[in-house]
Amino acid sequence: MAFVVMSVNVFAQDVNVILKEASNLERSLKDDQALDKYKSVLAADPSNLQALIRSSEISSAIGARQTDKKAKQDYYEQARNYADKALAINANSADANYVRAVVAGKLTEVESDNKKLVADVKDIKTYGDKALAIDPNHGKANYVLGKWNYEMVTLSWAKKAAIKVLFGGMPGASIEEAFKYMEKCKTLEPYFVLNFSDLAKAYKYDNQPAKAIAVLNQLVKLPTRSPDDVALKAEGKKLLSEMQ
Repeated sequence: MAFVVMSVNVFAQDVNVILKEASNLERSLKDDQALDKYKSVLAADPSNLQALIRSSEISSAIGARQTDKKAKQDYYEQARNYADKALAINANSADANYVRAVVAGKLTEVESDNKKLVADVKDIKTYGDKALAIDPNHGKANYVLGKWNYEMVTLSWAKKAAIKVLFGGMPGASIEEAFKYMEKCKTLEPYFVLNFSDLAKAYKYDNQPAKAIAVLNQLVKLPTRSPDDVALKAEGKKLLSEMQ
């Protein structure tokens, strides 16, 4: 019995070490290596919630960088699988609901079937709302709902028509709600570059150049904390120079 207890303790320690290594790799902007570490945790402990959540979010991020549509979709399907497993373990995890909302948003980029596209659009809102119901101060979940509102407002007429038919009307969304959620994210996640980028675009879209420029001025000074931040900051710098 003592041997079994000792083995369990050693196993837990090993998992914690690997999780720490994975987290350090993320901070070093080595997403691919971090994902491999989280996968090794899941190979030993398939119900590890932290590893499932991080694997989902990283898979979504890596997928977004793929140029091949099939490769992109494969990463997104993988991300959805991890998120669904996390929710099966704890449906009341704000992080699990958040990553499920994230991957739903990513899937809208590659989905060609209108019914599935609308289902993904619904999922963004459903899981984003659930994440905030659990934790109203979940910064990135606020961003997800802000982006959802912005995208509903700026959809092409063709996509709006499809959503109206399949949704039974356009879902309630507004640019004001987009600002509300993304401004709250800016307060809660002051280094989340993607939120600054989309918030600036939303203000520009709404003909509020002064606010867009103020956000962009903050964006270009932010530290690089994800592999996507360099490109986002370069894009922000370009937009800032065009607007000034």
